Amino acid sequence: MDPFQGRRWVIILILILIGLVFIFRLLFIQVLDTKWKDRAKNITLSEKSIQPPRGLIYDRNGKLLVSANQVYDIMVTPRDIGQIDTLALCGLLGITKSDFNQKIIKATSGYNVSYKASLFIEGMYKEDYAKISTALKKYTGFAAVRSSERGYPYQTAAHILGYIRKISKEQYNNHKNDKEPYFKNDYIGITGLESVYENELRGKRGKVYYLKDYKGNKKEQIQENKPVKGKNLYTTIDIDLQDLGERLMKNKLGCIVAIEPKTGEILSMVSAPSFNPSLLSGKNFSDNYKQLLNNDSLKPLINRPIYNDSYRPGSIFKLIQSLIALNEGVIKFNSYFPCNKQIIGCHNHEPPYNLKIAIQHSCNPYFYQVYKRLILRGENSNIFIDSRLGLEKWRKAVQKFGIGVKLKTDIPGVKKGLLPSLDFYDKWYGKNRWAFSTIYSNSIGEGEIGVSPIQMANLAAIIANRGYYYTPHLVKKIGENGTKKPEFLEKISTEIDSSYYSPVVDAMERVVLYGTARSAKIDSISVCGKTGTVENKSFNDHSVFIAFAPKNNPKIAIAVYVEYGTWGGTWAAPIASVMIEKYLKSTLSDRGKAKEKKIEKAIILNKNSDFTF
Repeated sequence: MDPFQGRRWVIILILILIGLVFIFRLLFIQVLDTKWKDRAKNITLSEKSIQPPRGLIYDRNGKLLVSANQVYDIMVTPRDIGQIDTLALCGLLGITKSDFNQKIIKATSGYNVSYKASLFIEGMYKEDYAKISTALKKYTGFAAVRSSERGYPYQTAAHILGYIRKISKEQYNNHKNDKEPYFKNDYIGITGLESVYENELRGKRGKVYYLKDYKGNKKEQIQENKPVKGKNLYTTIDIDLQDLGERLMKNKLGCIVAIEPKTGEILSMVSAPSFNPSLLSGKNFSDNYKQLLNNDSLKPLINRPIYNDSYRPGSIFKLIQSLIALNEGVIKFNSYFPCNKQIIGCHNHEPPYNLKIAIQHSCNPYFYQVYKRLILRGENSNIFIDSRLGLEKWRKAVQKFGIGVKLKTDIPGVKKGLLPSLDFYDKWYGKNRWAFSTIYSNSIGEGEIGVSPIQMANLAAIIANRGYYYTPHLVKKIGENGTKKPEFLEKISTEIDSSYYSPVVDAMERVVLYGTARSAKIDSISVCGKTGTVENKSFNDHSVFIAFAPKNNPKIAIAVYVEYGTWGGTWAAPIASVMIEKYLKSTLSDRGKAKEKKIEKAIILNKNSDFTF
């Protein structure tokens, strides 16, 4: 007989007994006892998406330009609204019964559905929310979600910074398949840096998982994936210089663009008229936007430095003509052309015995001859074909100055301007039916040439650098340890020998010391500039001025456009001088302060304005 037989049966009986206990327990839990069945019915697993804090924006010196202010969005889930006193709720929220009905309709239409929370009231300040928070809890279907809206400590640079807005249905659908898709109540950058750097600023969404009962009440949080804050932007803007520029351009139409030549960093970009960026933030966005949009006469929403690329460069273009002509060998430093007013109009000045004198006095007949030598090079006996060959060479050389091409910058909406081509003139006049005599107005920056102010500021930077530039840009780095984008570190050459810049730079200095831009003089700073008077047939001509300073080792290059400001030296030049002095010296001299005061008071908007400086 097996001595272990009894033990084997004992073990078998124990296992059977344990199995019976588990079977009976499962039978009790799943069939006899309704407690767990009811709990399974009443508690479900839910997840909630957490919107990340949006990145902040700073100026080049670390001053905060765009902050995040805490607000509360009142959300509604239409399906969960029970029996409520609608009038009492309207009184609590400060809305009418009609407003209430419209908001409910909106919460159940479009991409909104009745079983999901939709925005009911946007951007309630925390002080206001504190007054209603306790009472709001009585109304089923309504809840508050903590959010943030953009704040603007300096209330300037609206066109640079741009604005954000709740994502539209179209934008929502366009981003459905993104790696990081948007939710229907998310904010998205619409214009300016907010738009260009949207992916960096928005951050990454987080999630929290929790149990809730059949009424939708949260019972237990079981997991949380925290959101990742958006990256901060550190811009190239000097906010003090930007603020000064906006004050100088008050009650004027036009713009200012200032660039650091050695880097291409934009120090200031003013579009006038401007507006307070806080108008396009928060719950009053729609009303404020409509008011700005409907201001047809002044168009404050337009970013003039990049949007308006149809400005004629005027006499400033003579600088480019000079450099190309020297490089192509069609003129020399001491080339002389008489100031023959019979071929093109000009003012009285000393004879242009050399290029410096011609630039200093902006002699139109001189540059008529320079352009003629660039276009008619004698490469073909047929004057029409010779003009075609010359124009194409001239055009390619001009494009190397960033004219007629779109600068690959981080400013949304930048345009390339107009630099007439063979096809352009063929459409106007017919092939081989135009020649130099048809297009000579290009010689003095009029005719069919169109530029944007940022291209003119970049031209000033090119001459300051004696032949190269870095693409103008607005952001120095992304994030605390970020670096500049590689494309903004690329040195772009005009392919013109640096020696040819010397007489042009000397002439620009003489323009400020003795010529048409004497109003741009600054004590102890050598300013090099060139005025331009841009033809405007409907009203006064536009006042234009580009400059850089100091002459050696330049720190700032600038372009100023004052629409209807008449001569370039009348308004644009003194505005530029105040900006330059402020940036280089931090404080203005007594002479600079006097200019600043006079410019700020000036109103240049209509025919009744006083256009004298």
